[in-house]
Amino acid sequence: MTTPALAKLHGSITALITPFIGGEIDRPAFEKIVDYQLRNGTHGIVPCGTTGESPTLEFEDYHTIFDMSVALVKGQIPIIAGCGTNSTKKTIELTQLAKDCGADAALIVVPYYNKPTQAGLLAHYTAIHDAVDLPIVIYNVPGRCGSEIAVDTVCKLAELPRIIALKDATSDMSRTSFIKSRVKENFAVLSGEDALAGACLAQGGDGCISVTSNIAPRQCADMQNAWAAKDMATFFQRQYDLMPLHKALFVETSPAPVKYGASVLGLCRNELRLPLVPASSSAETAVREAMSKLELRAATPPQSQFLREERPPELLQSQGQR
Repeated sequence: MTTPALAKLHGSITALITPFIGGEIDRPAFEKIVDYQLRNGTHGIVPCGTTGESPTLEFEDYHTIFDMSVALVKGQIPIIAGCGTNSTKKTIELTQLAKDCGADAALIVVPYYNKPTQAGLLAHYTAIHDAVDLPIVIYNVPGRCGSEIAVDTVCKLAELPRIIALKDATSDMSRTSFIKSRVKENFAVLSGEDALAGACLAQGGDGCISVTSNIAPRQCADMQNAWAAKDMATFFQRQYDLMPLHKALFVETSPAPVKYGASVLGLCRNELRLPLVPASSSAETAVREAMSKLELRAATPPQSQFLREERPPELLQSQGQR
């Protein structure tokens, strides 16, 4: 079962970490991670994105995580499956897998290392769009990919019916306004930088695909909900509260710091796949201090998916569920 038609992505959408144990997917930990998101008001999840260490995942890992995500979420919030690679053929295969598993959309990162031209990016995204009947979110992160998708290219791709959003991880907030002024009304622009989530909203954006919400999902969702409700006092307070944590989670290469933070909460082991290694002791200290300021402590053990029949009414209301 998937969510109803995606009218427009919005709010706090978590780019999930991938938990490992002995180098393999830690299934019980993944259940805890998803449960933690659902119980704390997250508006959507992204399994197998770059925060989920996607370059190290095998096809079978994607299959496992996509299947588990759909089974655990049960249509309550959108699942945007991370499917992007630097090969168009492989990306199409993963996007088809996401559709077959029941995901609601695919997050497709700009091909890394290859550095395609804008014509190449148009051809890449168009080929995926035409090959698989699944909504697509473009992911622009030049710091990781070595190239940037231009505003004009985004706007051309937005004319395709199943390209529904952009995750933009740049420091140029003017891109949000330029894009929003030229695309269809239901095309969403989502920040890919936690510290700039508020700035993206102020430029006409719709939300954030967040790393921080792995460990502070309630606070990130509250900030987005406050903006939507025009509660500026709460919005700014949440934004100010979260800034030290945003900074701490990027003192070293992500997702090492956020995975350490998740281990502090008891959500998973502090284990990554090479070539990534756990965060240094100084990074761990920075994360612990930032978490302490938000009073983030070990999570209450979640109920099994087979025991959890209903979610709190206030959560359902906050996410537009009825």
